[in-house]
Amino acid sequence: KILLILGFLSTLAVIALIAVAVTQNKPLPKNIKYGIVLDAGSSHTNLYVYEWPAEKENDTGVVQQVEVCKVEGPGISGYSHATEKAGPSLAQCLRQAEDVIPSKQHQETPVYLGATAGMRLLSLENKSAADKVLSSVEKTLRSAPFNFQGARIISGQEEGAYGWITINYLLGNFKQVLYQQQSGWKKLLHSLKSISETSGALDLGGASTQITFVPNELSSESPENLLYFRLYGKDYLVYTHSFLCYGKDQALQQKLAEDLQASTSNSSLFDPCFHQGYQRTINISDLFKTPCTSAKKKQFPFSQLYIQGEGDYQKCRGNIQKLFNKTNCPYSSCSFNGIYLPPLQGDFGAFSAFYFVMNFLNLTSEQSPAALDKVATTIESFCARPWHEVKTAYHQIKEKYLSEYCFSGAYILSLLENGYDFTENNWQRIHFLGKIGSSDAGWTLGYMLNLTNMIPAEEPAVPPLSYGSYVGLMVLCSLVLASVLLFAWLLFHKPKCLQKGIV
Repeated sequence: KILLILGFLSTLAVIALIAVAVTQNKPLPKNIKYGIVLDAGSSHTNLYVYEWPAEKENDTGVVQQVEVCKVEGPGISGYSHATEKAGPSLAQCLRQAEDVIPSKQHQETPVYLGATAGMRLLSLENKSAADKVLSSVEKTLRSAPFNFQGARIISGQEEGAYGWITINYLLGNFKQVLYQQQSGWKKLLHSLKSISETSGALDLGGASTQITFVPNELSSESPENLLYFRLYGKDYLVYTHSFLCYGKDQALQQKLAEDLQASTSNSSLFDPCFHQGYQRTINISDLFKTPCTSAKKKQFPFSQLYIQGEGDYQKCRGNIQKLFNKTNCPYSSCSFNGIYLPPLQGDFGAFSAFYFVMNFLNLTSEQSPAALDKVATTIESFCARPWHEVKTAYHQIKEKYLSEYCFSGAYILSLLENGYDFTENNWQRIHFLGKIGSSDAGWTLGYMLNLTNMIPAEEPAVPPLSYGSYVGLMVLCSLVLASVLLFAWLLFHKPKCLQKGIV
């Protein structure tokens, strides 16, 4: 009888332990938090909505993009003559964010706006107008049901650094994703491995371009281009530089201003960077209105410039290369215009306009990245196509964007080859990135991660076993213990049936 009772109790104990383990490991209801970042670029504004599990906050790499909305109209710097319209232009995308985020969480959802090179230029050109634009934007964001956290112009250095944080976070190069995806002993094994190499970041906008990476060798040269980060328990010394006026739109303005200077005071300009048969008329006053070109301004006997395309890639490259001054370098190595650049190191993620232009030209395949000579040949072939043929083949693309792909492709090659000294040997270490997983490559995610303190300086403490493994191990130990106790009892208190058998 005693044996039966003990067996029954042991069975109940085992069932109870298993029931506890199953109950405790049931997935809990999702507790999601949200954040909003507006990227106020020179040519347009994008609104991004991010989400992450609340219980993982300030712990593991789990933030992901769930919505993107492109604001209709120009970038906010385009409202310099009607500043009161800058804020209301964002209203539609803010309403879209309201639909995505549950209404009960609107008030706790932070919203940030970062304005980049377009507003940096406007601030240099007309600070009063820039302040009024930001004031209009702030008024609209404060009227939205979210938790307004600020609208400001970010520096080029910040833009470069946040872009670098974004792509390395999404690629898992800070090792934080290991803690999200793995459990139990795998965590312990991976924690013994060395930290993976980070990727450099190449960002190209309309008004500026940034290069950011961790150099192989530390140098005291140009300390203003070095930033220090401590992320997940590891130190990073990052080189970054932003070239204002070298985004693709301002670079085109610079090139046209240079070409006009070199022309023989003729209102017609034959431009090799536009397709043969393409025509464009621009106002001289518009060409010289930004700080990027205002220094080249002089009196012309005409108010408009009549541009005719030639479609000559080699000649176009020659004109573009004049934008990069490589004659004077006060450091051991430079990019252009006398700016320090340490030797290039590792892989690079190239995003924003780098990706959009190269993707249009079908040069973004990650399976087999195109060699440098193939890239050059592809762009040269595209530039050589007559405008009427290009316009027919890509009729769904706006004429302004379509007409500038030849220039943009040639400019990207000139910037990477002549500006940053990428060669045939390391060209294929550039990976043109549109999205990483579900999130766009860009500076906005890194900006939000920084402002919400979502990336800890120190590596989060993790137990060697997950909760599920712990409960399972406890059940196993309990079973072993019960078996041992039962065996011991049988050994020292033999039932009468066994004793009779022995006799």
